[in-house]
Amino acid sequence: MTSTTLTISSKFQIVIPKAIRELLGLKPGQKLQAIPIGGRIELIPVRKLKDMRGFLDGMATDVPREDDRP
Repeated sequence: MTSTTLTISSKFQIVIPKAIRELLGLKPGQKLQAIPIGGRIELIPVRKLKDMRGFLDGMATDVPREDDRP
């Protein structure tokens, strides 16, 4: 996907392009977290806890542990 230029309206609103909305599965009324990082803004979709079930499936859990850890 290529970058897209957005315009801030006089009410400080932006429109997320359709291709990006579809790629991320964004829906009308969905909440996003806006996080300023080093001169840019990252928008993170807020997901319901029940929708997060299994999102770490397949993550490696065989990390070395210190002797005092079970």
